[in-house]
Amino acid sequence: MIKTKALLLVNLGTPDTPSYWSVYKFLNQSLKKFVIDIPAFFRFILVNFIICPLRSFSSSKIYRKLWNPTTGSPLLHNTKKLSEKIENLLPDFDVAYAMRYQKPSIEENLNKLLANNPDELIILPLFPHYAASTTGSVFAEISRVLNKRWSVPKVKFINQFYDDEAFLDAWIDQAQSFDIKSYDKIIFSYHGLPLSHVDKIYPDSLCSDNDCESGITEENKFCYKATTYETTKLLANRLGIESTEFIVSYQSRLTKNWLEPFSDEVLKELALSGSKNVLVFSPAFTADCLETIIEIGDEYKELFIEAGGKNLDFVPSLNYSDKWANAIIKIINKEDKNV
Repeated sequence: MIKTKALLLVNLGTPDTPSYWSVYKFLNQSLKKFVIDIPAFFRFILVNFIICPLRSFSSSKIYRKLWNPTTGSPLLHNTKKLSEKIENLLPDFDVAYAMRYQKPSIEENLNKLLANNPDELIILPLFPHYAASTTGSVFAEISRVLNKRWSVPKVKFINQFYDDEAFLDAWIDQAQSFDIKSYDKIIFSYHGLPLSHVDKIYPDSLCSDNDCESGITEENKFCYKATTYETTKLLANRLGIESTEFIVSYQSRLTKNWLEPFSDEVLKELALSGSKNVLVFSPAFTADCLETIIEIGDEYKELFIEAGGKNLDFVPSLNYSDKWANAIIKIINKEDKNV
């Protein structure tokens, strides 16, 4: 069968190995202007002489704990398996996956797809909520690669899907093995962003000047904070969780000038105030990785219990579940209908 379409799934990335230098290289690549938004000279000093040398020691230890001796990085493994499952479901598509940082690179696998001369190329960054540091960074790299070519097919870039019904259904399916009502509080923990990133969405104001927690408007439809709150409300409504029963928070911060409240501080406060059983969703992560397996499942759990909590569970990411694979097909088909 002639495959007339190509689909590239893109995730953020992972070190090639859990070694110090591999982690150093990954951090050095990923902590560019899309994350640390300061003048280039100062960013170079901060990243190369402070953050990477110091964090690579501690992070390599964490990655060794995360690493599977057979399959390696969970993020890479989950993304690979998802790509294989989707290719089996879409016989008229060439399907590949890539990492924004490290291997397999966007340039390598994008060029492999284009070598087959497809009529249409679909790019799907696996980030439900648009952010310059994730989806925007992928778009920049895709553009760089395509600009080097003499010809390109029709290109479709899917920039976010935080409110897509099939995406939400996949999360609901993941939650089915948990008794939601048995928990004292539900936490929806999203990857953090610098405040400067969300502020830049608004040309004449700041994110804090806009009511991003209430709903999506023309002004905030690309605001990361607004879209995370919208995903939370949509999931909570489907799960029958009242507004008093959940909290939206943000994890994995580098500094204090990031979106608040911080997930670790929220969990500590909940434990100190008497909450014993807490369930955590992480809808910004479509594949389990260091941030879910270690940060939530290990570090935050230990913090919660030390502060007086009894049990902290987290809902596994979508990974390569059948529901998620089929959701992706619906998302790309939905985009076709909207053209």
